[in-house]
Amino acid sequence: MKLQNTINLKFAIIFFFLSFSASSQIIVSGIITQKNGTPIPGANVYLEGTYDGTTTDDNGNFLFTTSETKEQTLVVSFVSFETFRVTKLVTEMQNITIKLREDVSSLDTVVISAGTFEAGDNSKVSVLKPLDVVTTASALGDFVGALQTLPGTTTVAEDGRLFVRGGDAGETQIFIDGIRVFTPYTPSTNNIPTRGRYSPFLFDGITFSTGGYSAEYGQALSSVLLLNTVDFPDQEKTEISIMSVGGGLGNTQIWGNNSLSVNASYINLAPYNELFPGRNDWQKPFETFAGESVYRHEFESGLLKIYGAYDATEFQLTQEDINQPEGVNFKLNNQNIYTNASYSGRLKNKWKLKTGASFTLSKTDVNVIEDNIDDTEKSVHLKLKLQKNFSNRFKMSYGVEQFLTDFDEDFKNESFNANYGFNNNISSAFTEADVIFSKKFAVKLGLRGEYSQLFDAITLSPRASLAYKVSKNSQLSLAYGDFYQQPLNEYLKFQQDLEAQKAQHYILNYQYTANNRIFRAELYRKKYDNLITYNSEFPTFDTNFNTNGDGFAQGIDLFWRDNESLKSMDYWVSYSYLDTERKYKNYPVAATPNFANTHNLSVVGKYWIEDWKSQVGFSYQYGSGRTYTNPNRTGFLQNKTKDYNSISLNWAYLLSQQKILYFSVNNVLGFTNVNGYQYADTPTVNGDFARRTLRPATDQFFFVGFFWTISDDGEDNQLDNL
Repeated sequence: MKLQNTINLKFAIIFFFLSFSASSQIIVSGIITQKNGTPIPGANVYLEGTYDGTTTDDNGNFLFTTSETKEQTLVVSFVSFETFRVTKLVTEMQNITIKLREDVSSLDTVVISAGTFEAGDNSKVSVLKPLDVVTTASALGDFVGALQTLPGTTTVAEDGRLFVRGGDAGETQIFIDGIRVFTPYTPSTNNIPTRGRYSPFLFDGITFSTGGYSAEYGQALSSVLLLNTVDFPDQEKTEISIMSVGGGLGNTQIWGNNSLSVNASYINLAPYNELFPGRNDWQKPFETFAGESVYRHEFESGLLKIYGAYDATEFQLTQEDINQPEGVNFKLNNQNIYTNASYSGRLKNKWKLKTGASFTLSKTDVNVIEDNIDDTEKSVHLKLKLQKNFSNRFKMSYGVEQFLTDFDEDFKNESFNANYGFNNNISSAFTEADVIFSKKFAVKLGLRGEYSQLFDAITLSPRASLAYKVSKNSQLSLAYGDFYQQPLNEYLKFQQDLEAQKAQHYILNYQYTANNRIFRAELYRKKYDNLITYNSEFPTFDTNFNTNGDGFAQGIDLFWRDNESLKSMDYWVSYSYLDTERKYKNYPVAATPNFANTHNLSVVGKYWIEDWKSQVGFSYQYGSGRTYTNPNRTGFLQNKTKDYNSISLNWAYLLSQQKILYFSVNNVLGFTNVNGYQYADTPTVNGDFARRTLRPATDQFFFVGFFWTISDDGEDNQLDNL
């Protein structure tokens, strides 16, 4: 009997503890939905740091028990949605409703794209690849030439620089790794196009903003071009170029966390001019030597890049001139040094740092007939930017900049000596916020402030962009911004009592991207104020300068690229319509400037022929006639030249995996293009002003090159594994 009582007592104790344990289990329950109330089945729901949890059923409901007490963290996760966390008492986790937000870090999230063309292998929406710079038939390896096939640019064949949406070439600024390039083009003379100074092979990303760009960038009325050097090479290699106009040599070395890339090139047009004489009388044909290097060091949480470039250019020629029977003799010698250092890295608390500095020294000695002009420009850009992603939906950046320019000019001839120049210091600060409300809607808001020591004036530039995803593959974007830029050196050297020029941008953009195809349509309007005006034929020391000019530019840009529909074929089509007038320089009335085309069309195609181991390329460029003033008729800029047409072809033949033979010819059909007209200063006895047609220096340009790459893997070549 005693034994039986003992057994009963043990069972009673066990039953008591089991009952206590069961009574201490707490139920956690609720429903998981999207923001619009749609249930989410299969979501993971659990208490952080425990094994207690479950998944939601077909109706989004969940229920599980736990023995945890006090405060706990409930975690809910599901693919393509942000992970949800809430910390509260377990006893309060019953019949709760949780709405998950879309994960806006996914690839199908809306991208603000108004006014901007991304060109890089890593960008979400690329309209050009770095490879396109060297394989576009009309570009001849010049990144500016490749960008001139995009909408928004204007065909000014005799200049070679970027003219964007009714703006002249001085309204576009170029940056390397976020740092300003003050003298981005090789020097030239009238009716001979310039080229960009820098080799495309050192860059892996290009962003071309035709308007509405970030508050991070200033001192550009129309456009900015952002060039990013390769972060860190994947292998060591040597690149050899032998060309009909010169040669080049490049090498990349890697050791540990360090790498160094060096490029050098030599161009001399004397042999080419002997074979294909042009319209100019060359005493010393164009000759240039250029060298570049990029050093990189990878830290544990950052990357340092030091970029340096040097080039020296020299030429002398006599050009025909209707007012100078013996012609105009022009001689130029230029030496240019550009270097920048940039660092990007991670700081504590999710902050990111980007900082850098650049220095430019450019010396140009020009002789025109009896005039000798010596220009020296020293410029510095200092920049610091801090950025923090507070969440996937909110990002802020802050930055400060300093621009320093010291310009000096000595002018001499037999009867007159003079010195001109100025010092210009600009201090800038900017802030910008990116807010992603959902996968469909995002906003960028920015403000830039600048103080000019030269003008003792402050300018404020508000900027805003937004984008809305109207379908899976298409979106709409809007952008507005104020943009300021100080007058160019050619004016400031004579007079400093001026003010910053201003442009306002309004942009509406539609973009469709799917299956290796992209379509863009963009409407825009630009309003100009405070443009430079003067009262003489050319700017001189006794010219009266003002900033009371104004104007507008408006139009539509269309772009289509497709490398899917036709096997082995990649092509793009660009069209721009431009309506613009301005009252500036010495214009007596508002008029369409002589660098603006109403219609511009570019068609670029590339086709791979497997049996020939070849890529053949085609490029067609069209520009409607440009304005000029005919003094034999009443009016100003009242006539137009004939339309511009040019068809260019190229052929890249793969001799072996790392050896490429390359041919190209510009204007293969020999179209007779006219850049404009020069009229005599005085009329004939009949009262008419005689004129001379300004034709390109040469109607066609032929190029042959051999490119040889020697790399670790034996596969890489200068046309990106062609």
